Amino acid sequence: MPATDDRETALVWYEALRAQGVEGLVAKQASSAYRAARVWRKVRHADTVDVDVVGFTGPRSRPRALAVRLPSGRTVFSQMVSAPVGREVMVRLADSAPGRPARTDSGAAYEAVETNLVAEILAGTTRHGVVTVTRLR
Repeated sequence: MPATDDRETALVWYEALRAQGVEGLVAKQASSAYRAARVWRKVRHADTVDVDVVGFTGPRSRPRALAVRLPSGRTVFSQMVSAPVGREVMVRLADSAPGRPARTDSGAAYEAVETNLVAEILAGTTRHGVVTVTRLR
């Protein structure tokens, strides 16, 4: 693996290697050996995109994750939502009709609701396809 301690070189690699499918960079101290603990920092490419919120997991009073429909049409879960986003979802769900059981494309269960909510997400380019809700629109 190539390595550098030059910030400018790292920034060039970060931008230039994206087209080749490189997810991002790992930043660490040069003397840091690999450990199972998370002491290295991953800097990944991610783009924001607006998606429809189609449901949630957890109690209506404190949603844990959102089920969102990606532009590709797939329905996936977000990562656990932050407390501020969770509170805003709870308020907006207060007037919505009762939900119904549904499943994501991978088969995971969630409560589907008609919300007309749109969320801005960071759709990571990683092999795991992590979806992080940044805010509601």
